[in-house]
Amino acid sequence: EVQLVESGGGLVQAGGSLRLSCVVSGFTFDDYAMGWFRQAPGKEREGVSCASIGENITYYADSVKGRFTVSGDSAKNILYLHMSSLKPEDTAVYYCAAGYGLFVAPGHVGLNGVKHWGQGTQVTVSS
Repeated sequence: EVQLVESGGGLVQAGGSLRLSCVVSGFTFDDYAMGWFRQAPGKEREGVSCASIGENITYYADSVKGRFTVSGDSAKNILYLHMSSLKPEDTAVYYCAAGYGLFVAPGHVGLNGVKHWGQGTQVTVSS
């Protein structure tokens, strides 16, 4: 059974840091491209970062570039999102996802053909 389970969200002050984790089961990072997405209230879900963990390829949305870092532990099947210099506008539910390929456009990232989603973890950044 495929599962993606996020954790690590919470309340943090602006300028602070959080590390999100996504434990995956039922597949490995060799099977899918991976991504982090977020959805703020009243807004569409947007891609934050996408990665091919095995090939060490990562991309970021302009809004988080230089502040967020995606990484993966293939031995443990855990995808991470290290977030620093957090801003109130980073407040959202964050989701990890697995898909068939990386999607990269000017300023935007995502996955082609998302196959699996996690349940999400709430990140709230106070000003």
